[in-house]
Amino acid sequence: MKQLRNRIAATGSGIWTPNLIFLAVSVFMNGFGQGVLGGARTNFFVDTLGLTGGQVLWLEGIREIPGLALIFIAALTMRLPLSRRAAAAVLIMGIGYALYAPVNSYNVLLAMAVFASLGMHMWFPLQSTLGMQLAPGGRTGQVLGTLASVTALSGIVGMGAIALMSALAPTLSLRLYYVIGGVLIIIAAFLLLRIPKDVGVTKVSPPRMLVKGRYWLYYVLTFFQGSRKQVLNTFGMLVLVENFGFEVWQISTIMVASSIVNLVGAPRLGRLLDRFGERRVMTTSYLLLILCCAGFAFLHAAWMLVILLIIIKLLVTLEIGLDTYIYHIAPPEELTPTLSAGISINHVTSVAMPIVAGALLPAIGYEGIFLGAAGLILLSAPFALSLKPRPASQPAATAAT
Repeated sequence: MKQLRNRIAATGSGIWTPNLIFLAVSVFMNGFGQGVLGGARTNFFVDTLGLTGGQVLWLEGIREIPGLALIFIAALTMRLPLSRRAAAAVLIMGIGYALYAPVNSYNVLLAMAVFASLGMHMWFPLQSTLGMQLAPGGRTGQVLGTLASVTALSGIVGMGAIALMSALAPTLSLRLYYVIGGVLIIIAAFLLLRIPKDVGVTKVSPPRMLVKGRYWLYYVLTFFQGSRKQVLNTFGMLVLVENFGFEVWQISTIMVASSIVNLVGAPRLGRLLDRFGERRVMTTSYLLLILCCAGFAFLHAAWMLVILLIIIKLLVTLEIGLDTYIYHIAPPEELTPTLSAGISINHVTSVAMPIVAGALLPAIGYEGIFLGAAGLILLSAPFALSLKPRPASQPAATAAT
């Protein structure tokens, strides 16, 4: 824990307050728990519960339902203090995952998956909001980038922990991993309670639900973001396994390498957002993602695809630019409801597009899927170019460079 605090302080160049430290450590514990769960997930579903591939796919789709409904779910809790909402969200997530352990019925598993997913989707906008509310002026990108770096570090630790535990105790029940992961996430929830209740308090009460025309660019970009999310986040790994025969240890090595790159690179990308603004940085990232997707379609050397995949996973962290954009143009009381609405819009396409891609895959191959993703990113680039520069009262932070 001391090493984590030192890492945060070094990355943040002295800008970290005690409250930001509590948030970062909570993010670490949450990511640590998620890493343990992620390492056991596939084997738990297949070996312990005996699920079929179709059942796993249905589970993945059903667990996204809270994301679609987040705009309504967030409305129910909008008047509670920000840090308490965040703690409740993470607590629900941790309890939900821990309750996977005693499950023996598929229907009960679906219920627990939706319950845990409810907390997880509630947490997404609240993490960004807390980070931006606690960030010094002009440093929102740097803070969110460093939190992404902390997440990458916790993923490395989580994957390493489960690899070590499975090697030392190969007969250990996979159900225990869900207890461990759930407890780590619950600890993260209690750490959030250390953040004062007045953080994020606004003079005007926040609306319970908000969709405004002035944020249309954000809605459009998050819609496009959802349409390509699964291709950029998970499909590349599947290509390496199914088309190039990569084994478990190779995929694990790539995941660790990607996490290390994100650990180092994410804070630097956040500082680029602070220095140059969302319009320039996000447009550039879209153009680079187009080239990476085209590379996946036309290059067939496995080692080159591995490099492209690691670059893609780093560039995807610049999605935080949509959060910082809203932070700089929205009144404080509209920040969280707008981010919550964005997640619901994002999930409309992130749920639908994998189904469409799965139906098209036999006809167009993985190359066609990546060309389609490149086309979607190309369509979104003009909207990124239309993002407004930051207001003069909120200049880019040259001190962060």
